[in-house]
Amino acid sequence: MRVSAGVGRGVPDGGPVETEDGGRTEAAARLNLFRYLTADLAVEYRAIMTLFTSTLLSDLSAAEVGDGLAERGIVLSVDDVTTRCEQLERWGNLVRGIRDARVATVQDYVRSRARYQASKLGVRVHRDAEAVLAAGDGAREVARELLGATAETLDRIVARMQAATDARPVDAEALSGDVTTVFNNQRLFSDSVRDFYAYVNTVLTRYDLGGEEYQQFKRLLLDYIDLLTADVARHAPVVARRFTALEPLLDGVLAALAALPTLADASTERLPGRTQEDWDQVRGWYTGADGRSGPETLRLAADQALGQLLANTKRMLASAGTGVSRRADLLKLARWFDDADADEAHRLYAAAFGAYPARHLLGGPEEPDARDGATTSWWAATPVEVPLSLRERGDRGARGRTASVPDPGLDRVRLLTEAQGEADARAAAVGELVAAGRLDGAEVSPAALSLLLGQLTRLLARHPQLEGAARATDTDLGLTLAAASDPAASTTVRTVDGDLTIHGLVLEVAAAGARDAGTTAPGASAARNGTPREPAEAFA
Repeated sequence: MRVSAGVGRGVPDGGPVETEDGGRTEAAARLNLFRYLTADLAVEYRAIMTLFTSTLLSDLSAAEVGDGLAERGIVLSVDDVTTRCEQLERWGNLVRGIRDARVATVQDYVRSRARYQASKLGVRVHRDAEAVLAAGDGAREVARELLGATAETLDRIVARMQAATDARPVDAEALSGDVTTVFNNQRLFSDSVRDFYAYVNTVLTRYDLGGEEYQQFKRLLLDYIDLLTADVARHAPVVARRFTALEPLLDGVLAALAALPTLADASTERLPGRTQEDWDQVRGWYTGADGRSGPETLRLAADQALGQLLANTKRMLASAGTGVSRRADLLKLARWFDDADADEAHRLYAAAFGAYPARHLLGGPEEPDARDGATTSWWAATPVEVPLSLRERGDRGARGRTASVPDPGLDRVRLLTEAQGEADARAAAVGELVAAGRLDGAEVSPAALSLLLGQLTRLLARHPQLEGAARATDTDLGLTLAAASDPAASTTVRTVDGDLTIHGLVLEVAAAGARDAGTTAPGASAARNGTPREPAEAFA
């Protein structure tokens, strides 16, 4: 016997949609998709949704759902399963399935006539809900390596579009993969950043942070946030320049992507990167075209987190003026309150917080003011001075003795001698570099090499994309470092500790007051030909 099961009452994806006149909008109806997570039988509802979303195109009857639940340790009758599935159908998580049922008896037909499938939005809600429930409470690593990968992928997109001609059109499939990779990388990076700073914010708001937990969180902020900020500062300008280079080619990219086979339905959710708005949003994150840029937001968040960490540190150190946190004492007091009955808790509260009645007895002639009698409230009474040792340490004993004033003369002489020695060592290193002039093949001391590396680091920090010639002058040391970019050249400096080779740069050192020595300076020829040169930069 073959019976065709008809379509029962069902709801479209997202639940029933009524007009505002009926009291429900589409957005309000979609909120029903989340109700099974907090219902009284949430465990059973979750197990049913897991069964429907575990495979593709699951079309199950109530009996089949009951068998699947029994394998997972949840035993329900067919009637109970039917009730649960109908409720999930009303909420929009399930829809009725259409399928011809091959059955042998009428009883089998009755069992299989109602079949269900997971709706599109029901699958998405359950997938995200299970991911949240399975997530840990700790910090989530930021996918900072995706910034460099994004720059490389944008380079490939620009290269594909520039190499495309009428005779050799662009490979649209490969281009589509690169575009999807760019937007997936950006989404994963943004989500991981939000999750990381959400965790940081939850920890910063805790007032019980202390001990080893505080040390771990401090290392997290000081080390990991600094690493994240440095990566963003290094890669974000590169990605922004790639977007600028891609902007005149973007129409061709969108046209090539539009030529690929796709779903023609207007309600279809397309992959990111297929519209101009998608590209504008990603480019705006790096350039700040629509407001504050993403890198700037990250820097402000890092500054705020570090500021809050310092505030928590001050709070911990300011406890009772002793530099020691009172967290352990407060936890012990809370444990006492938890173990005490009502009467004992009242006495404990009065003893711990001084919550005594508002009257006190007159103590005799030693009272500071005789007008404070037995009827005077504690609020209006004259304050009593409490000695510092009693207020901070809880005892009246004097601590330590008066220390003698040390003579700073010897320390001053020692510090001056050390400073003069360091100045002489720097002067000797500067003399070696100035005497060497053009540094390729020069042999210097390790101190001179260390000084050269410091000056070169400052120069490259000012000129990260060095393409011509640049000079940096240090007026304190009295030297000028000139660098010229030459891909075919290299500079090798020899020391007893080893050789340093700098590829693509020609370096020369001269005294700060000396003029460029004709043809020996890296930018001398450009100066004679009338090419403007970059001004010397002074470092304080």
